[in-house]
Amino acid sequence: MPLIIEQDNDGTTARLNLVGELDTDTAPQLRPVIEGLAGQPPSVLVLRLKDLDYISSAGLRCVFQMKKLMKEHGGRFVVSEPSPQVRKVFDIVKAVPVQSVFSSEAELDAYLDKMQRQVGSD
Repeated sequence: MPLIIEQDNDGTTARLNLVGELDTDTAPQLRPVIEGLAGQPPSVLVLRLKDLDYISSAGLRCVFQMKKLMKEHGGRFVVSEPSPQVRKVFDIVKAVPVQSVFSSEAELDAYLDKMQRQVGSD
């Protein structure tokens, strides 16, 4: 199955929605997107995985690259709505800290709202 990458970037928050499978064959499609983010890293990178049916070790390497990129630039990396099978893989390899995984868009939006309000009050 192919990988579809949907992007939205408002300058502060970048959202990547992955649809299909992220494996050895499709991971190369994601690498230029990651490199593009490195040029102007957002404050928050949201990786939405609701429609990702499968992730392999090559896919996990891409996730780790994104996580590392955001850490290096002082940004936040969060995962939104991982499919049950992808969440199981994350649980097994401890790929993403539990506090960075959100089960719904509403939960993620509430978190982002809270985070932005904290920055605004500093």
